[in-house]
Amino acid sequence: MTREQHTDDTDGELLRRSQRDPTAFEPLVARHSAALHGYLVRRAPGAADDLLSELWLRAYASRDGFDAARGTARAWLFGVARHVLAAHWRRLETEAPPGSARFAEGIASDPWQAVDQRLDAAAVAPVLRHALTKLPAAERELLLLIAWEQLTPTEAASVIGVPPGTARSRLHRARTRLRERLDALVTSAQMSKTGESA
Repeated sequence: MTREQHTDDTDGELLRRSQRDPTAFEPLVARHSAALHGYLVRRAPGAADDLLSELWLRAYASRDGFDAARGTARAWLFGVARHVLAAHWRRLETEAPPGSARFAEGIASDPWQAVDQRLDAAAVAPVLRHALTKLPAAERELLLLIAWEQLTPTEAASVIGVPPGTARSRLHRARTRLRERLDALVTSAQMSKTGESA
Protein backbone atom coordinates (compact mmCIF):
# COMPACT_ATOMS: atom_id res chain seq x y z
CA MET A 1 0.00 0.00 0.00
CA THR A 2 1.34 3.44 -0.90
CA ARG A 3 1.72 6.42 1.41
CA GLU A 4 -1.04 8.24 -0.52
CA GLN A 5 -3.50 5.47 0.29
CA HIS A 6 -2.66 5.78 4.00
CA THR A 7 -3.81 9.42 4.14
CA ASP A 8 -7.44 8.41 3.64
CA ASP A 9 -7.38 5.69 6.29
CA THR A 10 -8.87 6.22 9.72
CA ASP A 11 -6.57 6.37 12.70
CA GLY A 12 -7.97 3.11 14.06
CA GLU A 13 -7.32 1.33 10.76
CA LEU A 14 -3.77 2.66 10.75
CA LEU A 15 -3.14 1.45 14.29
CA ARG A 16 -4.45 -2.02 13.45
CA ARG A 17 -2.49 -2.17 10.20
CA SER A 18 0.70 -0.98 11.91
CA GLN A 19 0.81 -4.27 13.82
CA ARG A 20 1.63 -5.97 10.50
CA ASP A 21 3.15 -3.02 8.63
CA PRO A 22 5.12 -0.61 10.86
CA THR A 23 5.06 2.12 8.16
CA ALA A 24 1.29 2.45 8.69
CA PHE A 25 2.10 4.14 12.03
CA GLU A 26 3.84 7.11 10.35
CA PRO A 27 0.66 9.00 9.30
CA LEU A 28 -0.52 8.93 12.92
CA VAL A 29 2.62 10.76 13.98
CA ALA A 30 2.11 13.35 11.25
CA ARG A 31 -1.60 13.82 12.05
CA HIS A 32 -1.42 14.07 15.83
CA SER A 33 2.01 15.36 16.85
CA ALA A 34 1.02 19.04 16.89
CA ALA A 35 -2.03 18.48 19.11
CA LEU A 36 -0.22 16.11 21.45
CA HIS A 37 2.75 18.46 21.68
CA GLY A 38 0.38 21.30 22.60
CA TYR A 39 -1.14 19.13 25.33
CA LEU A 40 2.33 18.43 26.74
CA VAL A 41 3.55 22.04 26.44
CA ARG A 42 0.62 23.32 28.46
CA ARG A 43 1.33 20.85 31.25
CA ALA A 44 5.12 20.40 31.22
CA PRO A 45 6.61 23.17 29.05
CA GLY A 46 10.28 22.46 29.68
CA ALA A 47 9.98 18.75 28.95
CA ALA A 48 7.37 18.67 26.18
CA ASP A 49 9.73 17.73 23.33
CA ASP A 50 11.23 14.79 25.23
CA LEU A 51 7.82 13.70 26.46
CA LEU A 52 6.44 13.74 22.91
CA SER A 53 9.23 11.39 21.83
CA GLU A 54 8.50 9.14 24.80
CA LEU A 55 4.79 9.24 23.99
CA TRP A 56 5.35 8.04 20.42
CA LEU A 57 7.69 5.28 21.57
CA ARG A 58 5.13 4.07 24.11
CA ALA A 59 2.25 4.35 21.64
CA TYR A 60 4.15 2.34 19.04
CA ALA A 61 5.18 -0.32 21.57
CA SER A 62 1.64 -0.68 22.93
CA ARG A 63 -0.32 -0.22 19.68
CA ASP A 64 -1.71 -3.76 19.94
CA GLY A 65 -3.54 -2.57 23.09
CA PHE A 66 -5.75 -0.17 21.13
CA ASP A 67 -9.39 -1.24 21.26
CA ALA A 68 -11.75 0.67 18.93
CA ALA A 69 -14.69 -0.45 21.05
CA ARG A 70 -13.36 1.67 23.94
CA GLY A 71 -12.88 4.89 21.95
CA THR A 72 -11.11 6.59 19.09
CA ALA A 73 -7.43 6.28 18.30
CA ARG A 74 -7.06 10.00 19.02
CA ALA A 75 -8.44 9.54 22.53
CA TRP A 76 -6.18 6.52 23.00
CA LEU A 77 -3.15 8.66 22.04
CA PHE A 78 -4.16 11.36 24.54
CA GLY A 79 -4.50 8.59 27.14
CA VAL A 80 -0.92 7.52 26.37
CA ALA A 81 0.12 11.19 26.70
CA ARG A 82 -1.59 11.39 30.08
CA HIS A 83 0.28 8.30 31.29
CA VAL A 84 3.59 9.70 30.02
CA LEU A 85 2.91 12.94 31.92
CA ALA A 86 2.02 11.09 35.10
CA ALA A 87 5.27 9.11 34.88
CA HIS A 88 7.18 12.36 34.28
CA TRP A 89 5.63 13.99 37.36
CA ARG A 90 6.39 10.90 39.47
CA ARG A 91 10.02 11.02 38.32
CA LEU A 92 10.23 14.70 39.26
CA GLU A 93 8.85 13.98 42.70
CA THR A 94 11.20 11.06 43.37
CA GLU A 95 14.21 13.03 42.09
CA ALA A 96 13.43 16.06 44.26
CA PRO A 97 15.28 15.98 47.55
CA PRO A 98 13.03 15.88 50.62
CA GLY A 99 12.47 19.36 51.97
CA SER A 100 12.92 21.04 48.57
CA ALA A 101 10.23 23.34 47.22
CA ARG A 102 9.43 20.93 44.38
CA PHE A 103 9.02 18.07 46.86
CA ALA A 104 6.80 20.16 49.12
CA GLU A 105 4.59 21.30 46.22
CA GLY A 106 3.79 17.71 45.26
CA ILE A 107 4.35 18.51 41.57
CA ALA A 108 3.88 14.86 40.60
CA SER A 109 0.20 14.86 41.35
CA ASP A 110 -1.00 17.96 39.52
CA PRO A 111 1.13 20.76 38.05
CA TRP A 112 -1.87 23.07 37.87
CA GLN A 113 -0.03 25.91 39.63
CA ALA A 114 2.19 26.40 36.57
CA VAL A 115 -0.73 26.53 34.14
CA ASP A 116 -2.04 29.84 35.42
CA GLN A 117 1.19 31.53 34.32
CA ARG A 118 0.34 30.65 30.72
CA LEU A 119 -3.24 31.90 30.56
CA ASP A 120 -3.40 34.68 27.98
CA ALA A 121 -6.67 36.42 28.74
CA ALA A 122 -5.26 39.15 30.97
CA ALA A 123 -8.55 40.61 32.11
CA VAL A 124 -10.19 37.31 32.98
CA ALA A 125 -7.14 35.24 33.83
CA PRO A 126 -7.20 35.81 37.62
CA VAL A 127 -10.89 34.96 37.88
CA LEU A 128 -10.72 32.07 35.45
CA ARG A 129 -7.63 30.74 37.21
CA HIS A 130 -9.36 30.94 40.58
CA ALA A 131 -12.54 29.32 39.24
CA LEU A 132 -10.57 26.50 37.61
CA THR A 133 -8.58 25.81 40.79
CA LYS A 134 -11.85 25.35 42.67
CA LEU A 135 -13.00 22.58 40.31
CA PRO A 136 -12.32 18.97 41.29
CA ALA A 137 -9.26 17.67 39.39
CA ALA A 138 -11.30 15.25 37.23
CA GLU A 139 -13.72 17.99 36.15
CA ARG A 140 -10.87 20.38 35.43
CA GLU A 141 -9.01 17.78 33.35
CA LEU A 142 -12.16 17.00 31.34
CA LEU A 143 -12.81 20.68 30.71
CA LEU A 144 -9.21 21.30 29.60
CA LEU A 145 -9.11 18.23 27.35
CA ILE A 146 -12.20 19.52 25.58
CA ALA A 147 -11.37 23.25 25.56
CA TRP A 148 -7.62 23.10 24.93
CA GLU A 149 -7.15 19.81 23.13
CA GLN A 150 -10.44 19.91 21.18
CA LEU A 151 -11.36 16.37 22.17
CA THR A 152 -15.00 15.34 22.13
CA PRO A 153 -16.56 14.54 25.52
CA THR A 154 -16.50 10.84 24.59
CA GLU A 155 -12.80 11.03 23.70
CA ALA A 156 -12.01 12.93 26.92
CA ALA A 157 -13.92 10.28 28.89
CA SER A 158 -11.76 7.61 27.32
CA VAL A 159 -8.59 9.55 28.18
CA ILE A 160 -9.40 9.79 31.89
CA GLY A 161 -11.01 6.37 32.07
CA VAL A 162 -14.65 7.12 32.88
CA PRO A 163 -17.85 6.24 31.01
CA PRO A 164 -19.01 8.89 28.48
CA GLY A 165 -22.18 9.60 30.49
CA THR A 166 -20.11 10.30 33.60
CA ALA A 167 -17.84 12.60 31.60
CA ARG A 168 -20.80 14.53 30.21
CA SER A 169 -22.33 15.07 33.66
CA ARG A 170 -18.96 16.14 35.12
CA LEU A 171 -18.43 18.48 32.19
CA HIS A 172 -21.88 19.98 32.70
CA ARG A 173 -21.14 20.54 36.40
CA ALA A 174 -17.75 22.10 35.60
CA ARG A 175 -19.22 24.48 33.03
CA THR A 176 -22.06 25.45 35.37
CA ARG A 177 -19.64 26.19 38.22
CA LEU A 178 -17.39 28.26 35.95
CA ARG A 179 -20.34 30.18 34.53
CA GLU A 180 -21.66 30.96 38.02
CA ARG A 181 -18.28 32.24 39.20
CA LEU A 182 -17.71 34.33 36.07
CA ASP A 183 -21.27 35.76 36.24
CA ALA A 184 -20.70 36.70 39.87
CA LEU A 185 -17.50 38.49 38.90
CA VAL A 186 -19.16 40.42 36.08
CA THR A 187 -21.97 41.47 38.40
CA SER A 188 -19.48 42.53 41.04
CA ALA A 189 -17.44 44.50 38.49
CA GLN A 190 -20.56 46.25 37.19
CA MET A 191 -21.64 47.19 40.71
CA SER A 192 -18.20 48.50 41.43
CA LYS A 193 -18.24 50.69 38.29
CA THR A 194 -21.70 51.98 39.17
CA GLY A 195 -20.50 52.83 42.66
CA GLU A 196 -17.44 54.65 41.31
CA SER A 197 -19.44 56.78 38.88
CA ALA A 198 -22.07 57.75 41.50
